[in-house]
Amino acid sequence: MKFRQLGRSGLQVSEIAYGNWLTHGAQINDDQAVQCVHAALDAGITTFDTADVYAGTAAEAVLGRALKGRRRESLVISTKVFFPTGTGPNDSGLSRKHITEAINGSLSRLGTDYVDLYQAHRFDHRTPLEETLKTFDDLIRQGKVLYIGVSEWTTDQIAQATKLAGELGLDRFVSNQPQYSMLWRVIEEEVVPLCEREGLSQIVWSPLAQGVLTGKYLPGHPPPAGSRATDETGSGWVKTFLRDEVLERVQQLTPIAQELGLTQAQLAVAWTLQNPNVAAAIVGASRPEQIHDTVKAAGIRIDPALMHRIDTVLGPVVERDPAKVDSAE
Repeated sequence: MKFRQLGRSGLQVSEIAYGNWLTHGAQINDDQAVQCVHAALDAGITTFDTADVYAGTAAEAVLGRALKGRRRESLVISTKVFFPTGTGPNDSGLSRKHITEAINGSLSRLGTDYVDLYQAHRFDHRTPLEETLKTFDDLIRQGKVLYIGVSEWTTDQIAQATKLAGELGLDRFVSNQPQYSMLWRVIEEEVVPLCEREGLSQIVWSPLAQGVLTGKYLPGHPPPAGSRATDETGSGWVKTFLRDEVLERVQQLTPIAQELGLTQAQLAVAWTLQNPNVAAAIVGASRPEQIHDTVKAAGIRIDPALMHRIDTVLGPVVERDPAKVDSAE
């Protein structure tokens, strides 16, 4: 495993991070989840990503049990706050009340005294940004959080937060967690340049475009049995890419992967890591062997000529519109 520095901080994260968005507490049972987490640890992955909203808080609890007994200092555990975890008016958002209660719940479920990285899962238009930033800063002073980041914030929102944190002398965000893959590049034009200037790294999710970049979805054919496209909890996301024009071009990536001695999944993950602003790519798994396969993407360097070939193959079906950065309204 290779490691990269997270933003303008001293924290080192594994290039491949393990995430449990659609799996733990939902698509796979707890025993499978524990096997996958242990496979990730055995493969050298030290960075684990979750969120309080995943599987209605169950995902955090499963991850906590899976990591129990491991040396805490060897792990980087990140979670998120924003989306509803209850039915009350204060059970969501980035208010002081919700953040304070949410971190306590997350720490309890994860079985730890602190999280390494705490992320604002979306921007909160209802809460003053100063309130949010001061609350995050308080959590750092209390030792419950070591570093802070955001997920799917727009360029303007990140810029506003970094400026205000500087003016108030508060701890600054060190990371952003956006969707990013060969097919979804909406952060490249605006978000990445800003983050490079302000000292934030990207920890990207869905580097496989919901599994489409593995090549297992074939144009003109129904999705394979047991794939994410056939699962009601995950099919809504993958359908974005399930168009024949996309699937036909993804199949054309096979010879490029073969030239590098990689599977298409490994190529897709390695591609995201060619971006120097990307500190880690988050991968999930429903079986341990998927982890064993994916981690081989760490440390791979892709020749610029091959990167250009990938762009040529996928060109017309790549989404690049910076307006499609997902931020809650």
